[in-house]
Amino acid sequence: MLSTSERDARDMRLFILASVLMGLGGCVNASIFNNYLKDVFQLDVARRTFLEFPREMPGFLVSFLIASLAMMGEVRIAFIANLAASAGMMALGWIPASFVLMVSSVFLYSSGQHVFMPLGNAIGMGFAQKGKEGSVLGRISSINTIALLSGTIVLLGLLKFANLSYRAAFSSGSALYLAAALALLSMSPRRGSGKPRRMVIKRRYARYYALSVLYGARKQLFITFGPWMLVDLFKQPVQTMTLLFLIVSVVGIGAQPLVGRLTDRFGPRAVLGGEAVLIILVCTVYAFAPELLPTGTALVVVAGCYVIDQASNAVTMARAIYVSQMAEDSGDVSPTLSLGISIDHVVAMFLPMLGGLAWKNAGERGYRWVFLGGAAVAAVNFAVTRGMPARKPTT
Repeated sequence: MLSTSERDARDMRLFILASVLMGLGGCVNASIFNNYLKDVFQLDVARRTFLEFPREMPGFLVSFLIASLAMMGEVRIAFIANLAASAGMMALGWIPASFVLMVSSVFLYSSGQHVFMPLGNAIGMGFAQKGKEGSVLGRISSINTIALLSGTIVLLGLLKFANLSYRAAFSSGSALYLAAALALLSMSPRRGSGKPRRMVIKRRYARYYALSVLYGARKQLFITFGPWMLVDLFKQPVQTMTLLFLIVSVVGIGAQPLVGRLTDRFGPRAVLGGEAVLIILVCTVYAFAPELLPTGTALVVVAGCYVIDQASNAVTMARAIYVSQMAEDSGDVSPTLSLGISIDHVVAMFLPMLGGLAWKNAGERGYRWVFLGGAAVAAVNFAVTRGMPARKPTT
């Protein structure tokens, strides 16, 4: 029989192992998915952005999915989530070139990813001493990013020298998610930030809900529109996108623990406000660089924006820490984070289609309106952060 401290240490090692395996699996999807859509299904920007509706639908449903499974505990739900991600990624590699089957596979894979999102932060914070949540989440995220980096280097080499097929790549990613699920299954079943409640909706968390709405709009820049500009407008192949993701991983190794330490020291308000200012600048460059700069220079600048945009997503942990600090009870954390994901996905399901229509129908430089809209969203986000406590809130 293990002592409590021994069990905690073992659980943390297993959780880090699961994070590494998920990072390795995630690098496959992040590196090749947009090129897969372009090469296999010949999607234009309108159909690509339509795909965000079924891809983001699981995020809208996540609070209901987690609530329905709440009695299982956070770790066991995370196990099921990784099984779903594994099955969805395997399907992407083996289905025929059918748009309906592809959408169904994306929905299954995305369901696993989205269910794990709030649980990962909640479980990770369960290992932290009070006031050190940012440092712990930052270290775990950094380890995950090192795994992404390692996986991306291997993937880049296989794509360049071994002509790795999409089927082989997706099958490998599926196996990694399955291994992550088994690592989670080996953890103590009730490990987490607290006993999760089925559903939590409180006025106390209203500002977090507002931040979630804005994040739902902002994240489409790095998920959809930024990568699509490189693939569609600049005609970049899968090797280039994988190389860029490699650079993102290198930057993230330092950025994620830094964001965690900054959040512990200065509070979520300062970190989230700084990110909003950064995104305003990035969106402005996205909007005007292709027209104002020579093609080669514009490509380098836009690629740099893509890297900054991707790396800045590390501030997601600051929102989770804000909820943890505001929570009346530790059992509020996981369901509140889940509801926030559901809220942000209401926006994320519909906004890409509107952005895609604007991009396609507003003329040769329709993309400009998409990114200027992103800058406006970031400005509103900055305004909302001004109402947060300057440092850690007191209860």
